[in-house]
Amino acid sequence: MRRLIPTFFLITTFLVTTAALFGQAQDFSKVEIKTTKLTPNFYQLEGQGGAIGVLTGPEGVFVVDSEFAPLTEKIVAAIRQVSNAPIRFLINTHVHGDHTGGDENFGKMGVTILAREELRKRLMNPAPGANGAPTPPSAPIGLPVITYSSPITIHMDGEDIQAIPVPAAHTDGDTMIRFPNNNVIMIGDFFRSVGFPNIDRANGGSLKGMVAGIDAAIQLCDANTKVVPGHGPIVDRNGLAAHRDMIIAVRDKVSALIAQGKTADETVAAHPTADYDAKSPTGPMTSERFVRQLYAELKK
Repeated sequence: MRRLIPTFFLITTFLVTTAALFGQAQDFSKVEIKTTKLTPNFYQLEGQGGAIGVLTGPEGVFVVDSEFAPLTEKIVAAIRQVSNAPIRFLINTHVHGDHTGGDENFGKMGVTILAREELRKRLMNPAPGANGAPTPPSAPIGLPVITYSSPITIHMDGEDIQAIPVPAAHTDGDTMIRFPNNNVIMIGDFFRSVGFPNIDRANGGSLKGMVAGIDAAIQLCDANTKVVPGHGPIVDRNGLAAHRDMIIAVRDKVSALIAQGKTADETVAAHPTADYDAKSPTGPMTSERFVRQLYAELKK
């Protein structure tokens, strides 16, 4: 059975990547959008894919991420339940399709899209799928029209929205979006509160950047900050710190196994994530994938 693990792993990764990029393998007809009010004018929307943030106010609506394209109509309907103001801006935390899939639809609505320059380039020239098949580029109407490489601030609805680039973490185009007056941080997928991390090396992610990004987020938190991960329940500063400590602990175990001359398969078999498996149930972000990502980066 041990020899079958890499094959199964590749198949699983391919299926997850394909679904994330295109949404074609999923049935969205029964998906419902759940709305959670976090502050008087900030909401989290959850459907099928990454978390969405919605800031409302008299100057318009500011949206973080767009999930999959087939869900746009439902997402807009959910936004209209909390605000009738025009949707003015959409910002992306990173490139994956469960966060950017609806961008083209929002672009057609006249919404101004913002993102990292690296994210725009990857939408224009996507990395191949896990099986090597080419991925179609985004339509021009769905591309960010404003890009940045340093922190920027958008002033609207009584907020000073801070878009803070996080270099080479989950991908090379990550951004965390801080709403200081609401004390909320939308952190994207370089932190997930469910499953193990995903260092997407094919899209420029790195272990070092992921740890540095989480550290930077911790520094921006106080005891009451609500941290909205790309996937999973909302956490506080302590949740971020525990996640960072887990990454470092597993990293050190994988590093030790590499120093002993272990192969990738032998490192997986040693189960360096065992102490955390109960808190990180197996799912798309499996322990094996995380260990293999760590191995590939540390080995080099």
